[in-house]
Amino acid sequence: MDFVIFILAMGGLIFGADFIVNQSERIALRFNISEFVIGSTLIAFGTSLPEMAASVAASFNGKSEIAIANAVGSNIINITLVLALIFIIAKSFRSDRDFFAKDSIWALMPILVFLLMSIDGKIGTFDAVLLLVLMLAYLMFLLEDSKGLALEEIDDKLKENFSWISSIGFLILGFLMVVVGAHFAVDSASSIAKDFGVSEWVIGVILISFGTSLPELVISVSAALKGKVEMAIGNIIGSNLANTTMVIGTAALVKNLDISLGTYYFDLSLMTAATIMLIYITANKLYSRPAGISLLILLALFLQNTLSTMQTSA
Repeated sequence: MDFVIFILAMGGLIFGADFIVNQSERIALRFNISEFVIGSTLIAFGTSLPEMAASVAASFNGKSEIAIANAVGSNIINITLVLALIFIIAKSFRSDRDFFAKDSIWALMPILVFLLMSIDGKIGTFDAVLLLVLMLAYLMFLLEDSKGLALEEIDDKLKENFSWISSIGFLILGFLMVVVGAHFAVDSASSIAKDFGVSEWVIGVILISFGTSLPELVISVSAALKGKVEMAIGNIIGSNLANTTMVIGTAALVKNLDISLGTYYFDLSLMTAATIMLIYITANKLYSRPAGISLLILLALFLQNTLSTMQTSA
């Protein structure tokens, strides 16, 4: 039964993602807003809702490992799987935005701040507030940066056909389908995983994080196939920043989170390495299939280590 629920949840994610990409594009064109900004804010926050819901619930139930592992695993999967697929399947990659100059610091800064906070083995209330302030700083940056970003002249037909009621309605429906679909995907995957007796960190870092990353995966791939690469990359950067700041920060506000850098050094190191690789790719504009394959190699290392951990704990 769990497999049936998982398949149905995937269907909800796919259709919901299509609604979100289409309507976000219409809003961006209607108001001359950069597709990158739309992807970094509206879509990124919407697709991070499953991670937040899962981590807050885990924190409330005293499961710090799941709360943090969910965010860490999602960050890894977003770069090594989702971004890799974008580079591999995108027919062409043309962008006027300098991702390295404007956005790379926002990809790495929250990771470094989180690791520094984790040295004492706990993410407390003060740490949580600082993480949320960092998220606010990113929003302020996007707001300031978007003033200089504009698209070409808007199509007159789009002006005539645009409807706030229709666009907002489809956006809400899309987000509901994505969130509900991710919820059932996570629940069904967790039920299947528990039958194998694996640890809570493993469940969080691979199964739950993969389930909650499905919205980013489906939406980014869908956007890339439609040539909206800036929207897809904006979604990845915005989602990862939201995972590290908003998801972990909100979960830590509910209850202090315990974290052991020594115990989970491999996953935390791989998350940092994947982020640095993202910065290297943007610095050298290596937007190509070879870059995507390189990221998939990191994913293979992540899965191999997780599999070894599962076999050891079994």
